[in-house]
Amino acid sequence: VQLQASGGGLVQAGGSLRLSCTQSGSANIFRMNYMGWYRQAPGKERELVASITRVGDTDYATSVKGRFTISRDDSRKRMDLLMNSLTPEDTGVYYCAARGVRDYWGQGTLVTVSS
Repeated sequence: VQLQASGGGLVQAGGSLRLSCTQSGSANIFRMNYMGWYRQAPGKERELVASITRVGDTDYATSVKGRFTISRDDSRKRMDLLMNSLTPEDTGVYYCAARGVRDYWGQGTLVTVSS
Protein backbone atom coordinates (compact mmCIF):
# COMPACT_ATOMS: atom_id res chain seq x y z
CA VAL A 1 0.00 0.00 0.00
CA GLN A 2 1.48 3.33 -1.00
CA LEU A 3 -1.19 5.75 0.19
CA GLN A 4 -3.15 5.48 3.42
CA ALA A 5 -6.33 7.40 4.04
CA SER A 6 -7.51 7.96 7.58
CA GLY A 7 -9.80 10.14 9.64
CA GLY A 8 -13.20 8.84 8.65
CA GLY A 9 -15.91 8.09 11.12
CA LEU A 10 -19.46 8.75 12.19
CA VAL A 11 -20.51 12.36 12.58
CA GLN A 12 -23.78 14.17 12.93
CA ALA A 13 -25.03 16.48 10.22
CA GLY A 14 -23.42 19.87 10.57
CA GLY A 15 -20.28 18.41 12.03
CA SER A 16 -16.74 18.32 10.73
CA LEU A 17 -14.07 15.76 9.93
CA ARG A 18 -10.49 15.98 8.73
CA LEU A 19 -9.26 13.24 6.46
CA SER A 20 -5.57 12.65 5.99
CA CYS A 21 -3.63 10.83 3.32
CA THR A 22 -0.07 9.77 3.97
CA GLN A 23 2.47 7.78 2.05
CA SER A 24 4.32 4.61 2.77
CA GLY A 25 6.99 3.03 0.63
CA SER A 26 9.67 4.60 -1.48
CA ALA A 27 7.73 5.86 -4.47
CA ASN A 28 7.89 9.63 -4.98
CA ILE A 29 4.14 9.99 -4.93
CA PHE A 30 4.15 13.49 -3.51
CA ARG A 31 6.26 14.64 -6.44
CA MET A 32 3.26 13.95 -8.62
CA ASN A 33 1.39 17.05 -9.69
CA TYR A 34 -2.21 15.98 -9.42
CA MET A 35 -3.62 14.62 -6.19
CA GLY A 36 -7.14 14.48 -4.98
CA TRP A 37 -9.88 13.03 -2.86
CA TYR A 38 -12.63 10.94 -4.34
CA ARG A 39 -15.68 9.42 -2.74
CA GLN A 40 -18.07 6.63 -3.51
CA ALA A 41 -21.51 6.79 -1.99
CA PRO A 42 -23.59 3.63 -1.62
CA GLY A 43 -24.97 2.61 -4.99
CA LYS A 44 -23.16 5.38 -6.83
CA GLU A 45 -20.04 5.71 -8.90
CA ARG A 46 -16.83 7.12 -7.52
CA GLU A 47 -16.64 10.88 -7.97
CA LEU A 48 -13.99 13.54 -7.57
CA VAL A 49 -14.49 15.63 -4.45
CA ALA A 50 -11.44 17.88 -4.53
CA SER A 51 -8.09 18.07 -6.25
CA ILE A 52 -4.87 19.96 -5.74
CA THR A 53 -1.70 20.46 -7.75
CA ARG A 54 1.86 20.91 -6.51
CA VAL A 55 1.56 24.67 -6.88
CA GLY A 56 -1.64 24.69 -4.85
CA ASP A 57 -4.27 25.06 -7.53
CA THR A 58 -7.45 23.51 -6.22
CA ASP A 59 -10.73 22.36 -7.67
CA TYR A 60 -13.87 21.21 -5.90
CA ALA A 61 -17.05 19.41 -6.76
CA THR A 62 -19.93 21.85 -6.81
CA SER A 63 -21.62 20.04 -3.95
CA VAL A 64 -18.71 20.64 -1.56
CA LYS A 65 -17.53 24.12 -2.54
CA GLY A 66 -17.35 26.39 0.44
CA ARG A 67 -17.50 23.48 2.88
CA PHE A 68 -14.44 21.35 2.09
CA THR A 69 -10.81 22.44 1.92
CA ILE A 70 -8.04 20.36 0.41
CA SER A 71 -4.39 20.89 1.28
CA ARG A 72 -1.10 19.12 0.81
CA ASP A 73 2.31 19.25 2.42
CA ASP A 74 4.74 17.55 0.09
CA SER A 75 7.62 17.75 2.56
CA ARG A 76 5.58 15.75 5.06
CA LYS A 77 4.04 13.57 2.34
CA ARG A 78 0.59 14.37 3.56
CA MET A 79 -2.66 15.55 2.00
CA ASP A 80 -5.69 16.58 4.04
CA LEU A 81 -9.35 17.18 3.38
CA LEU A 82 -11.11 19.35 5.94
CA MET A 83 -14.84 18.78 5.73
CA ASN A 84 -17.22 21.19 7.42
CA SER A 85 -21.01 21.44 7.53
CA LEU A 86 -21.35 17.79 6.66
CA THR A 87 -24.66 16.48 5.38
CA PRO A 88 -25.94 12.91 4.99
CA GLU A 89 -25.25 13.27 1.26
CA ASP A 90 -21.54 13.38 2.09
CA THR A 91 -21.69 9.80 3.34
CA GLY A 92 -19.42 7.43 1.48
CA VAL A 93 -15.99 5.89 1.28
CA TYR A 94 -13.35 8.52 0.66
CA TYR A 95 -10.23 7.68 -1.29
CA CYS A 96 -7.09 9.69 -1.75
CA ALA A 97 -5.26 9.39 -5.02
CA ALA A 98 -2.32 10.64 -6.97
CA ARG A 99 -2.88 10.48 -10.69
CA GLY A 100 -0.50 10.76 -13.57
CA VAL A 101 1.41 8.38 -15.77
CA ARG A 102 0.65 5.91 -13.00
CA ASP A 103 -2.21 6.18 -10.53
CA TYR A 104 -1.88 5.54 -6.82
CA TRP A 105 -4.95 5.00 -4.65
CA GLY A 106 -5.41 4.80 -0.94
CA GLN A 107 -7.53 2.09 0.59
CA GLY A 108 -10.44 4.36 1.50
CA THR A 109 -11.87 5.62 4.74
CA LEU A 110 -15.58 5.51 5.55
CA VAL A 111 -17.43 8.70 6.38
CA THR A 112 -20.95 8.37 7.71
CA VAL A 113 -23.02 11.46 8.36
CA SER A 114 -26.18 10.93 10.37
CA SER A 115 -29.18 13.20 10.13
